[in-house]
Amino acid sequence: MKPPVHVHKRPLFLYGLLILLLMGAAACGGSDTPPDNTSSAAPTGQDGLSEAQLENGIGPITQIDLPAAIDAAKVAQGEEIFTTKCAICHKLDERFTAPPLGDVLSRRTPEFVMNMMLNPDEMVQKHPEVKAMLAEYFVPMPNQNVTEDEARAVLEYLRDNQTETTDAAQ
Repeated sequence: MKPPVHVHKRPLFLYGLLILLLMGAAACGGSDTPPDNTSSAAPTGQDGLSEAQLENGIGPITQIDLPAAIDAAKVAQGEEIFTTKCAICHKLDERFTAPPLGDVLSRRTPEFVMNMMLNPDEMVQKHPEVKAMLAEYFVPMPNQNVTEDEARAVLEYLRDNQTETTDAAQ
């Protein structure tokens, strides 16, 4: 007599949870007005995105000029926003529910970082690097409905806390 075969339910549960999360992300919407994602660069064919969108993300921020000096007032505002809206999933110096952000500016452009905060739904659906992060972390970034000023403050907080690149970062 053969021993009974045991089916592990955990992988099935995780796959089911992933499918539900992906369906929820697809169903989530932001405003009724789609962002202006036009770019002067021609689409590359990779997910239909231009070179500029591949480098800087999909969203309203196409170029940002950052001063060399860190703005302490923006850092304080950004830290408060990060603590209330980002820290549940992100840590600066370690992988958590989402990628660590202490070295994000060595991996991504400031425009990409801001567009991810401002337009996460479309970034998750269309950007190949964000899709790859979703496949690794299994949790789509929720839309926190931050304004451009709030995203800029969080960016300044990240600039002030910039660390060396880590191997585990994504």
